Amino acid sequence: MRIKCLPFYQLNLDEIYDCMVLRQEVFVVEQNCPYLDADGKDQDAWHLMGYDKNNNLIAYTRLLPKGISYDKYASIGRVVTSPKARRLGSGKEIMIASKDWCQQLFPNDPIKISAQTYLLNFYQTLGFEPVGEGYLEDDIPHIGMILK
Repeated sequence: MRIKCLPFYQLNLDEIYDCMVLRQEVFVVEQNCPYLDADGKDQDAWHLMGYDKNNNLIAYTRLLPKGISYDKYASIGRVVTSPKARRLGSGKEIMIASKDWCQQLFPNDPIKISAQTYLLNFYQTLGFEPVGEGYLEDDIPHIGMILK
């Protein structure tokens, strides 16, 4: 997978469009969860995109500095893998790249995520530990997790 990471204002129109399509394909359509994806945080984010050999966007995350999603933590969010690329290691690869990029971009900030509960074990294999109680976000069970 080819990785590209850019701040919002360096994305070209096709990159923005492809990111939004992938996020909506999975979070809104596949998960049957109507919610406002354009939450005002994209402009402050770095957008990490994973492309296949045909230059199709197959994985994506949004990296946010401390103070945007969490007061004391940088965060990785909107973690998504295309249905076409699942079970090929793309999710793990995009998350490893996301952790590396966060540590480069926000070197002194711990990292927190809001994980869908069914992915708890996946995130634990990447070094994240659950914190606090589970909660519903857009009617989907989630739990906060912090990178060890």
